[in-house]
Amino acid sequence: MSTPQSSSPGLPSSEPLPGGPAVSGILMRATNVTSVYAADSGQDVPAVDNVTVEVPEGKILGLAGESGCGKTTLGSTLAMIANPPLYVVAGRMEIDGQEIDLSTLSKSSNQRHRPYRGATVSLLPQGAMNAISPTLRIRDLVVDVMRAHNRSTTKAEALDRASDRLKMLEMPTRVLDSYAHQLSGGMKQRMVTVISTLLNPALLIADEPTSALDVSSQKALIEMLLAMVEARIMRGVIFITHDLPVLSMVTDRLAIMYAGKIVEAGPTEELVHNARHPYTSALLSSVLDPTQETRTKHVFGIPGSPPNLANPPSGCRFHPRCKFAMPECSVKEPEYLHERDHSVACWWANEHAFETVPMEVNQA
Repeated sequence: MSTPQSSSPGLPSSEPLPGGPAVSGILMRATNVTSVYAADSGQDVPAVDNVTVEVPEGKILGLAGESGCGKTTLGSTLAMIANPPLYVVAGRMEIDGQEIDLSTLSKSSNQRHRPYRGATVSLLPQGAMNAISPTLRIRDLVVDVMRAHNRSTTKAEALDRASDRLKMLEMPTRVLDSYAHQLSGGMKQRMVTVISTLLNPALLIADEPTSALDVSSQKALIEMLLAMVEARIMRGVIFITHDLPVLSMVTDRLAIMYAGKIVEAGPTEELVHNARHPYTSALLSSVLDPTQETRTKHVFGIPGSPPNLANPPSGCRFHPRCKFAMPECSVKEPEYLHERDHSVACWWANEHAFETVPMEVNQA
């Protein structure tokens, strides 16, 4: 058994990074991303704090964590749509052979990122109810989106592509003649999915894409995303959701986020059955899986509350809620420990190499 190694989040390319292994075939790598919200008090609140993450080619990365941990902010930053009061302070992204300085997103006069939005990276937003213009028919919006990136696209070509996407989601093509107010919440969510994938983006960032859907619609949307990745229509997905059972069925890799930082990342199967961070273990213990053991499984809430990001705890940010906290946890921020392609930032994990966090930690 090899000895685990530690290093800082800003790792050289020869080291594995949270979210994926640093090997050839990486679609997107974002390093040292920091995004803040400008507050009325004058103090910037870091919602994403020095995060490094990557998505392997042809894979789906799941991003999970409690509300307010920074998942949506990270998604907006990587999709290059950060708008005030959100500002990107630092970070670089390599994607599809391009290198992008994310810190220039906050310069209002900077338009260099426009060609990448929707075509290289596309965001499937969480707020489907407000994402579609109420003054345009869906068909007109589809044509506008396609022509914004390629003026030579014909109306017929744009509508044909939208019709194909609708069929994949088991929706009738007549919805193209509708206005947003004529669609149910679930249909709006699926329509936003269609619009977000029209340009065949290299990377799709899907923020809570199944939250407004019934079970059958969830299944259709997930199957569409999987089929598009398999067919190379999209070459990677970041799937953001609170629904860990969905992530365990859909994703290849998981990244667990807490208080603006990624605390653990690795292959989905590995994290689900071999959680190395107490927060990951607690998160898994707080939800029901649709398995044969569901009726006998005990669900445990995570004690305490997430920290105020304007004044986070020193050291490991989870230590005030962690039943395995040690003296150093409140003093020094843990560095990333790499065990094969599994990464974790935890002092307990450093002292218990390759050990799974005991589930009883969540039952005391």
